[in-house]
Amino acid sequence: MSEFDIAREVEGSRGRYVIRQGGHEAELTYSISSPTMVIADHTGVPDALRGTGAGLALVERLVADARAEGFRIVPLCPFVNAQRRRHPDWADAFNV
Repeated sequence: MSEFDIAREVEGSRGRYVIRQGGHEAELTYSISSPTMVIADHTGVPDALRGTGAGLALVERLVADARAEGFRIVPLCPFVNAQRRRHPDWADAFNV
């Protein structure tokens, strides 16, 4: 995993993972479709955090939580989907 401190925030059927660093926020947002299905819909990394691995760290955390909590990820977000394709060992966490 990464060296980032990643917070998980959930409000109703929406959630996000966020990295706060140097006054900047990188986030991965998702919708909770059901107790066993989460739709990853957006990943945003500000220019100040680009190239640091922040985006990948957010997806790694989502995959780890999916495995630990028994839900599957629908990778609607292009970045999450690209990372899924780069990591075939994550196939068990995705619903595609």
